[in-house]
Amino acid sequence: MRITLVGSRHFGVTTFNTLRQHGVDIVRVVVHDGEDRLAAAARAAGVDVVVQADPKRVVAPEIAPGTDLIITAHSHARVTREALAAAKLGGIGYHPSLLPRHRGIAAVEWTIKEGDPIAGGTVYHLADRMDAGAIAAQEWVFVKKGETARELWERALAPLGQKLLADVVYHAKAHGSLPATPQDEEFATKAPSLTDARP
Repeated sequence: MRITLVGSRHFGVTTFNTLRQHGVDIVRVVVHDGEDRLAAAARAAGVDVVVQADPKRVVAPEIAPGTDLIITAHSHARVTREALAAAKLGGIGYHPSLLPRHRGIAAVEWTIKEGDPIAGGTVYHLADRMDAGAIAAQEWVFVKKGETARELWERALAPLGQKLLADVVYHAKAHGSLPATPQDEEFATKAPSLTDARP
């Protein structure tokens, strides 16, 4: 199973390490910033690193030849249709909400802001629209009273992401395909950046 990992920061590094511990062959790491800690971890492990030409997009030439699956981990760049077509099974990402609820960049913050008693994580197929692709795996967790977004992320949602991504990769290795359940648009809600939201 040859993986191109697109990501950044702590979650990118933990995803990189988790997948490698599970015997997954990460053949290339794609980052928006060559100084990012994920780039450093990949270089230290002898894995090819490519810096995106455009921080908002991942294009086909940036995907390693012979990639079976693209995985995004803390990447806010859109993986283009051509880039997805360059991988045998396309691409998946982890979103820290029960999609289709809280689509967007601030899902954990909106979970807290809306007072949701339950949160969750979703591994979904990368598609043209943000966070709108078919669901490959999903699990829920309780939100503790008074918990902040950061606390919820660190306690429950980041570890859940590692587990769900590993589960989906195992499925792909065993079956040569990815589970796919379409999202129900009727229940879709948006989670835009709270810093951009003006009263």
